[in-house]
Amino acid sequence: MYFLKRLLGLIPLLLVISFVAFVLVRLTPGSPFDRERKPASPEVERAVKAKFHLDEPIWKQYLRYLGALWEKDTDGKWHHAAPSFDISLRYRNHNVSDIVAQGLPISMMLGGLSFCFAMGIGIPLGFITAARRGRWEDYAGGVSAVLMVCVPGLVVGPALVMFFAIQLRWLPVALWISPWHVILPTSALGLYYSGRIARLMREGMLNTMKAEFITAARAKGLGENALLLKHAFRLAVLPVVSYSGPLLADLLTGSFVIETIFQIPGLGPHFVNSSLNSDYTVTVGLALLYAALLVVLNLVVDFAYTLLDPRVKYE
Repeated sequence: MYFLKRLLGLIPLLLVISFVAFVLVRLTPGSPFDRERKPASPEVERAVKAKFHLDEPIWKQYLRYLGALWEKDTDGKWHHAAPSFDISLRYRNHNVSDIVAQGLPISMMLGGLSFCFAMGIGIPLGFITAARRGRWEDYAGGVSAVLMVCVPGLVVGPALVMFFAIQLRWLPVALWISPWHVILPTSALGLYYSGRIARLMREGMLNTMKAEFITAARAKGLGENALLLKHAFRLAVLPVVSYSGPLLADLLTGSFVIETIFQIPGLGPHFVNSSLNSDYTVTVGLALLYAALLVVLNLVVDFAYTLLDPRVKYE
């Protein structure tokens, strides 16, 4: 019942987000037609705005936008339709659904691979630094985690390209063609989150090791390795699980910069270009998409949390 309520609550939440995004993008300076033509006479300006209903009040434009999302086909079936103003100045004759269908699979693949990379590096690193607390492994792992967090992908990406692609020529520079093209952007995007996860994992391990049941298990003569792997790890990883929902959303939105650096045809370039070109419908549509993904991913994390910790119950 809890998860059903969360899903039903997604509808009003998306309506609020769509309205806020719709209003904000229209309050930004500039016009969708500024980059494709020279300044026109006031009569032409009024005619263009009237054609795309940009001369109407914002609330009326919003209702028209919602109404145009669904329309009846000639065979009587309802289908998703392009809103009245949805033509990108750069990607003409494409509606929001076309752009999402082209870019979302690539962005999700990049985000998913970066998520696996971050988990595969961060969890073992945090576990080892906690298990070897106060020793050189702890200090080396801590410094590595701090460096990962402090250096953004905007710096890591070009550095990886310069070293592995240009100097060593081991990997391709850009694009998204073969598995070899995946390595550099995945590493550049996932390194930052590897550091975040490592620090979360280390803190979770240290807190769990102070628990009474760990002390009792140690007093019974349970080996340290079994204590860490079988008892401490399961509870220590819960903060990482809680963080994984926002992490996946951050990976999708954070991929904008990486996709631009490595010329990956995901949603990032579309979002940036639609913002620069005041392409209202594309901007609002992508904002709605990311909001829905964030809510759904957090719901999945809540469900996974109940599987890992039976004490957690959602009413």
